Amino acid sequence: MDLPRSITISETSHRIHNPFTSEKLAALGQALSLVQGTRVLDLASGSGEMLCTWARAHRITGTGVDISTAGIQKSRTRAAELGVTEQVEFIHGDASGYVADEPVDLAACIGATWIGGGVAGTVELLQRSLRPGGIMLIGEPYWRHEPPDQQIVEACHAGSKEEFRSLPELIEQFGALGYDVVEMVLADQDSWDRYRAAQWFNIRRWLDLNPDDELAAELRAELTTAPLRYARYEREYLGWGVFALMRR
Repeated sequence: MDLPRSITISETSHRIHNPFTSEKLAALGQALSLVQGTRVLDLASGSGEMLCTWARAHRITGTGVDISTAGIQKSRTRAAELGVTEQVEFIHGDASGYVADEPVDLAACIGATWIGGGVAGTVELLQRSLRPGGIMLIGEPYWRHEPPDQQIVEACHAGSKEEFRSLPELIEQFGALGYDVVEMVLADQDSWDRYRAAQWFNIRRWLDLNPDDELAAELRAELTTAPLRYARYEREYLGWGVFALMRR
């Protein structure tokens, strides 16, 4: 049980595995007015940057669950670097079925709603771990502009235009599910650049060291096409944000 090697390679240097900068992650923590002792569950926690930095800055406690062995190791290393190993724990496992033993104050899935089969399923999964009156965080892509054809849809890593919604439609969906949107922090094109461009550098460094690896041809093809595809399509059409929700 692990992530595909190609993803691990392309995001080797990433601490945040989505188009968020450390500044935006910090701004989100500040916007939520986190207090000492807040209990957090982070499903598909990546390299643990949210839990670790919030544990240091706001004295929260928390649990992260992720399928990536490399991500779990990076999370534990980061917790040690920041001196928060007594506040956070990281579990290697399938986040799609994980429910906290005791209700938490904040339940999050940042950029991995596939664990619940989409937004609605992930909201339902997180709610099972959340105390009454708690806050839920959902990180999700949305269309900045409506894609005019299937080529652009696929260039933005979607199977169909309906896979993502516009920003107003996404907020409307949260309301239809019975939740108030109480905060949001959105990626911008600069933070998208930092996320995607770092992937290209990671791939190139890996290719230089591993020219004969069985994945070399696949990753060489990706590096050849990804920058232009991103600049022409994804950068213009795809947005991303983290939305804080409270049940009505």
